[in-house]
Amino acid sequence: MKNITVKNITVTVDDETYRRARIKAAENDTSVSAVVKRLLNDYAAEEDEFDRLWRKEQELRRQIRDFNGGDRPSRDEMYERRR
Repeated sequence: MKNITVKNITVTVDDETYRRARIKAAENDTSVSAVVKRLLNDYAAEEDEFDRLWRKEQELRRQIRDFNGGDRPSRDEMYERRR
């Protein structure tokens, strides 16, 4: 079995925000801690998605390195392509 290490963190919010968060969490049958955990997991996943998309962009840019927007086919070449 894999050992999983967990970390405790401290988040400081004003009393009213905490009160509203507790009420909303209770309405959703969860806890403020579980909500924060989910938000942090989502946040970390977004960073991974950003990195994935950045790498994909770099790959695509390498593939189109020889592209020149001024290179346009002639009217005859366009007509031949449609056949």
